[in-house]
Amino acid sequence: MSAIYRTEAGGNEVRRRYAEILSGWPVPAEHLRLPTREGETFVVASGAPGSPPLLLLHGSGTNAAMWMSDVPAWAEHFRVHAVDLIGEPGLSEPRRPPLSSEACALWLDDVLGALGITRTAVVGASLGGWLALDYATRRPDRVERLVAMCPGGLGRQKVGWVPKAIMLRPFGEWGLRKTLQTVAGFDFTAIQTASGLDASRTQEFLDYMVLTHRHFRPRTERLPLFSDDALRHLTMPTLVIVGERDAMLDSHETAQRVTRTIPHAIATVLPGVAHSITGQTQPILDFLLS
Repeated sequence: MSAIYRTEAGGNEVRRRYAEILSGWPVPAEHLRLPTREGETFVVASGAPGSPPLLLLHGSGTNAAMWMSDVPAWAEHFRVHAVDLIGEPGLSEPRRPPLSSEACALWLDDVLGALGITRTAVVGASLGGWLALDYATRRPDRVERLVAMCPGGLGRQKVGWVPKAIMLRPFGEWGLRKTLQTVAGFDFTAIQTASGLDASRTQEFLDYMVLTHRHFRPRTERLPLFSDDALRHLTMPTLVIVGERDAMLDSHETAQRVTRTIPHAIATVLPGVAHSITGQTQPILDFLLS
């Protein structure tokens, strides 16, 4: 487990705080631990068991907690499965199979099999958006509808943010918060406004994000780019949402490729928004229900 954290003690603290956050999940939920070929996978399941399934795939450096403000609305209509990605700071196995292989799709096959799901809607963000696209290109018959927020694999991956992050590293917690704000566009005030959570709960989550980034070792490999031929396999209704000011990915190139290559896709570019996207609970729900 320590391989994805700078120290074992830091990893233990991240997991301890995550457990506290999960105890405040905004709707009734089950905690599932699923066997897969990559090891145990943790899933938070909300909503009526008989409702249509919805699979949520979070971004790198976070876990299922990123969906806490979205789940109350989505769980009214779906059986929502918020997955902790393997190799990320959640409660799933720390293994990181190569993204250039079919390994992640095979892992998601196991997740869906353990959940008893043959076909599902999928929402992914950042790395989770890449995983959602990868799975849908390989298993189009298993994805009912697809939503990808600030996904990798479509537009150019930028590196200009790296020197900024390095310069801020010596400044401790202030530097971490500044990195989240300036590089990822992690706007603390906007998140609280969009989430509808009370101030103490929002602050708890934001403090947890800072704690996580203090101890977590992020992936260093570039996300593979999808070919035009692969994207043409996305025959399901698809919504891609990107931020105009994304410092990590070329959003305009992403939107152009979506429009050009994916048959039934909508590309939304949010003006003034960076990599961290909030306030899309209702637009995504409207798309999923349309």
